[in-house]
Amino acid sequence: MHAALIAAAEAVEHTNELPFPPVVFGVGAFVGLVAMLLITFAFRSVGTRH
Repeated sequence: MHAALIAAAEAVEHTNELPFPPVVFGVGAFVGLVAMLLITFAFRSVGTRH
């Protein structure tokens, strides 16, 4: 049983690192959402032109 605990502990220590810091993912998501907001805002008066 002791060997199983050691194997489990070694499996927990092995992690995959992110290619960028987590802040970069947050900023990228924010920029993407703001871009979609601006695109949506650009078409706000299309239906009232006629």
